[in-house]
Amino acid sequence: MPIDAATSASDDEDNEFYDAQEEGGSVASQEESSFILNIPVTTHHNHRRNSNDATGSSSEGEEGNSETQQVLVVAEDLGNMDVTDRISVNSSQALTPTLSNQSKVARKRRTRVPEKPNYPLNLWSIIKNCIGKDLSKIPMPVNFNEPLSMLQRLTEDFEYSEILDRAAQTKDTCEQLAYVTAFTVSSYSTTSNRTGKPFNPLLGETYECDRTDDLGWRCINEQVSHHPPMAAQYCEGRGWRCWQEFSMTSKFRGKYIQIVPLGYTHVEFLATGNKYTWRKVTTTVHNIIVGKLWVDNHGDMEIFGENNAKGVKCHLKYLPYSYFTRDTQRRVKGVVMDSANQVKWVINGTWDSKIEIAPVTSTSGSTENPVYKTGNYKTAWTRRVPPPDSDKYYNFTLLACQLNEPEPNVAPTDTRLRPDQRLMEDGKWNESNQEKLRLEESQRARRRQREAEAEQAATEGRPYPPYEPIWFGKEKEEGTDNLVHVYKGSYWDMKAKQDWSKSPNIF
Repeated sequence: MPIDAATSASDDEDNEFYDAQEEGGSVASQEESSFILNIPVTTHHNHRRNSNDATGSSSEGEEGNSETQQVLVVAEDLGNMDVTDRISVNSSQALTPTLSNQSKVARKRRTRVPEKPNYPLNLWSIIKNCIGKDLSKIPMPVNFNEPLSMLQRLTEDFEYSEILDRAAQTKDTCEQLAYVTAFTVSSYSTTSNRTGKPFNPLLGETYECDRTDDLGWRCINEQVSHHPPMAAQYCEGRGWRCWQEFSMTSKFRGKYIQIVPLGYTHVEFLATGNKYTWRKVTTTVHNIIVGKLWVDNHGDMEIFGENNAKGVKCHLKYLPYSYFTRDTQRRVKGVVMDSANQVKWVINGTWDSKIEIAPVTSTSGSTENPVYKTGNYKTAWTRRVPPPDSDKYYNFTLLACQLNEPEPNVAPTDTRLRPDQRLMEDGKWNESNQEKLRLEESQRARRRQREAEAEQAATEGRPYPPYEPIWFGKEKEEGTDNLVHVYKGSYWDMKAKQDWSKSPNIF
């Protein structure tokens, strides 16, 4: 029988899952490489999730998904099942400059951050006032944090950007989407052992990350809204560009916290114009009060092809952690379908270890319940093993250690210049908490001033312009009436000129 990911881990809230820290295994048996999947027959991806959708049971948030088709995927040949793609062979070295571009590398980056100090904290005195509330509106001490902002955390999505580089070289659209799917899964790998809360960015805060010389991409992020918190991101790489408008709703339920992402992520390949769109799944942090914190990602993800890839889609299911299944924990399984709704590629693996993909070689069974046989699986993504002592410094990966490294000539609003986060990284948590309160009160004062000015303008019968981001502007989303933040394209030119005249003083 298929396992429905709509059965949330929160349904088992009376159980303690202390063994959930075990690493997920790879796909290695006939039973695990063959699976049943329920695919929605009709979907409508223009429906936007709102704050009332934080149920955590699933992440599709779609209307009209009650009708599903059940398909059976069978691995046809297990003799040479795990064929590792070339991109995975080199992925362990992806953060190290290759011989061909070493001469272009202008700096030697750090490989770790200062170790996390041990500060005692009266946990209950803080969380008892948080139950049922939106955590983005509650001041929290840095003791719960890691020394990175949400803008930097979003940048970690590109740790495995080599998968997109591989996808950009793939001519078959369905195979390309299979690699894109592996990329979307890779962004969850650090959540298996990272439980620290990132800093909430201040309104107008930015973060740039230029890794063109060694990793082949650069991105710019900006906090474009304070309530609700919203960040906009634009990244350009080797033959692709990726952008997203990220917001989320979070609720503390006593034993666990649920984080439901809002908004969509898009990637477009420049050579073909193929574009793919998806929305992230629900993340649940368990054992808030008693036991070891652990994270689960669960729900359904739909990845839609647009432009020249219109009609192609992927249905991906993140199975929730459960004691009551023999299936591999942290399992992800899905299928890529062409514009005729025929399954062409199969996705299988775990979100904390690796993803394998396989082409469909034959189809049998009925139209209502088809059976798809696959060729050999090949590894599209493998997680890089973190440094052995990373537990001493927030379980950061190598890329995470480099995100907050001081860098000259960045915008005055850049996260790396944020004093409370820098103090925390340096181990000065008491000073960091004081600085955090100062920055948050300064932000509230600016907001009260804008509200007073807006009220005065209304009294005088004149318009009052709303807050406008510096590097992103609102535009109507193609095919919908939704307004989304789109990159204006001027940040890197202004950086070259060191013209920060439009940047506000937020620190």
